[in-house]
This record gives sequence, structure tokens and C-alpha cells, in this order.
Amino acid sequence: MLTGYSSSSEEESEAPSTTTQGSVISSNCQVEQCDNNSPVRKKRKIEKQVPEKRLPLPVCLLTMFPDDVDSKPEESALHGGRIRSFKHERGNWATYVYLPYYPEEDFRSLLEEILLLAKARGVVLTPQEEFHLSLSQTVVLRHHWIQPFTQSLRAGLVHCERFKCSMGNLRIYCNAEGTRTFLGMEVSTGHAQLLELVQVVDKTMAEFHLDPFYKDPSFHVSLAWCVGDFREQLEEGIQELQNLVEGHEDGPFQLILDCVEVHCRTGNKTFCFPL
Repeated sequence: MLTGYSSSSEEESEAPSTTTQGSVISSNCQVEQCDNNSPVRKKRKIEKQVPEKRLPLPVCLLTMFPDDVDSKPEESALHGGRIRSFKHERGNWATYVYLPYYPEEDFRSLLEEILLLAKARGVVLTPQEEFHLSLSQTVVLRHHWIQPFTQSLRAGLVHCERFKCSMGNLRIYCNAEGTRTFLGMEVSTGHAQLLELVQVVDKTMAEFHLDPFYKDPSFHVSLAWCVGDFREQLEEGIQELQNLVEGHEDGPFQLILDCVEVHCRTGNKTFCFPL
């Protein structure tokens, strides 16, 4: 925005006027003669400046840069009733580090059976859209941190080797706010190697003063979730659900995770770091 200011140099450059008696009086004053013939200085009336009328901004510009990106309330119905753990703000990118799991057909068929049995016990679970094993908490990155953050991760993971981990025991989890309950499958082998990866991730987190991972993590792959705290209801039927895993048609089911690359998702971007 450009604002006009009066120029003091123009006022100072005006030539001074001289009265008939030889007195020098500023051009901003006018002489008025009193009854006793002595000049009296009277300030000239300053006209009020009329503010300039500015044209309104085009609608396309107003909509391009909204004043408040969070002015509309979040519609949790659009996200299956899920509620954010922290408020979204412009320039903040929700970020987490994880190992991806790409399920096979036998896993999906087993998951369908688990969901049906949970529903029969009164808990409706929604299957995960993607499956992964978390190596960090969800933290907030500023946009200009993304490049140095991912560079630090890449440098640390260079020294980590590929491995496999397996899991087959069902376990129930709930987030800190108590707004979502998860049914997961906990790691049984590969725990030590996963801790090494977490140490690398935590080191990068510390560089940016972000929270580390949990002190005694229960590494797992989340299978399904529901809104609210349903730990008690699921715990009552956990053995029945576990029997489905143990009684798989090809023998006890084992989820095998090939740990060959670490992913970092920040906002809508995903970075991959091969091991």
C-alpha cells in the first residue's frame, strides 16, 4: 500500500515574506493589523485533506489470500468423525516417520473376518486406508524446516541395514486424547532393529526441538479404528479376535514387514529413504 506524505522540503523552500515594518514572517502566517498598529500573527487555516478514494481489490485477489484459513469450522463428518489432535494453521505441516506395509490378499481376508466379529460384539471398526508401522509421533514442521529435516533423516538412515520383522498378536490402543481407538498387530521379532531406527529419527527430532518417540514403544501395525474410547469393549472380546489369527486356514497368521525403506510424510508430501 502506498501512502502519500506531505513534503516538508517544499514548505521550507518557500521564500519568506517581509512586512512593511521589516519584520520577517513565515509564509504560513498572515499579518493582521490591531488597533494599536502592532502586527499580530495569525495562522493560516489548514484545509483538511480529503482522503483519496481507493478502488476495491478484485474478487480473485481477495479469494487468493484469505484472512483466516481456519475461519470455517472443521467438518469431522468428512473424515469419518475423526478429530485433529492439534489445530491446523497455515505454514504448519503435520509430519511423521514410518515403515510402510503393503498387505497381501490373505491379510485382507483375515481383516474382514476380524471386523465382522468386532461388529457382532457391538464395535464398528473402520479398516485403515494405508498400513504402516510408526517410528515417530506426529509432529508439526514449519514449511522452511522440511528440506533440512529430511536431509538430516537421510544422512542418519544411511548407516541402517535392511531387515524383516514379524507380528501376530492383536493389541488395542487409544490415542492420548481418548478420541480414537485402534486395533493393531504388535511386533514379535525385529524389535531391536526398530529401536535403532527410532534412535536415528529421535536425533533428527532433537535438532528441531520436537518430541521424541515413546520411551518404551509398542511397535505395531494399526489394522482398524473407531471414534471414541472403546478399549473396554474390545478387551472383552480380544481373545476371540486372536483366535481368528491363530486359526488361520494356513496356520497361525504372521504379518511380515520388509523393512527396506523408511518413509516421512509431511502434509501431502512423502519422502522415501532406502535402507
